[in-house]
Amino acid sequence: MSFLQTELRALHSAVMFFTRIPMPSFKDYDPGDLQRSSAYFPLVGWLTGGAAALAWWGAIQIWPPAIASGASLAVTLLLTGAFHEDGFADMCDGFGSGAPKDRVLEIMRDSRIGAFGAIGLVVMLTLKWQAVAALPLQPAWLAPALLLAAHTVSRGASGTLMTTLAYVSEQGKAKPLATTLRGWRLVISLVFALAPLALLPVRFWWTLVAVAAARAVMAWLCKRRIGGYTGDCLGATQQVCEAAFYLCAIALVWAR
Repeated sequence: MSFLQTELRALHSAVMFFTRIPMPSFKDYDPGDLQRSSAYFPLVGWLTGGAAALAWWGAIQIWPPAIASGASLAVTLLLTGAFHEDGFADMCDGFGSGAPKDRVLEIMRDSRIGAFGAIGLVVMLTLKWQAVAALPLQPAWLAPALLLAAHTVSRGASGTLMTTLAYVSEQGKAKPLATTLRGWRLVISLVFALAPLALLPVRFWWTLVAVAAARAVMAWLCKRRIGGYTGDCLGATQQVCEAAFYLCAIALVWAR
């Protein structure tokens, strides 16, 4: 199998794993495809962020910003099956319990949602809804560009947890892709993550500081509470970094 075929299969696996987009399955399944797919997490962000931007742009033509924001959020939830939001809720339940490591991991594997997860999810969705509604309307291309960048940068930041932390769960939705992201795969992941920033005025590159800080806090929490990361930690980090991106972008607009 050629290098190009191998990487296309990895990208195919990333889209299948992280979205609900119908994709044909390969007859000769290779677990390595999913492990290699980690480099393409931010590229999946191009799909979700592009869909969010398109939904926002279409809705803003006839509705106020709050409705446009809700439309973009709904599209991303449908496109991903609320995959990352589910991870965020699970991490809230587990880390909020104050239990020992083994019990935390058990709580995070539980498909039921608890009080911490429900509260955290409501707060996160409301925060993102309001933040996107507050994005600048002029110039007309700016808000869609910010939406695209938020989705790619946050996924890039989440993926870097695999460069510094160990996978700690013996079972879980991320176990098949648990790997160390390094070398040229780390480079290509960061390129895909950061490329949309080229569409933005330079002042919005300060959002990287907020995202880096959010990523650092999440990594510290994961290391302190469970000694590494799980799939839920990756999803939760993506959500926190996405929210941090929006909040910083809005602050940069208001500070002018």
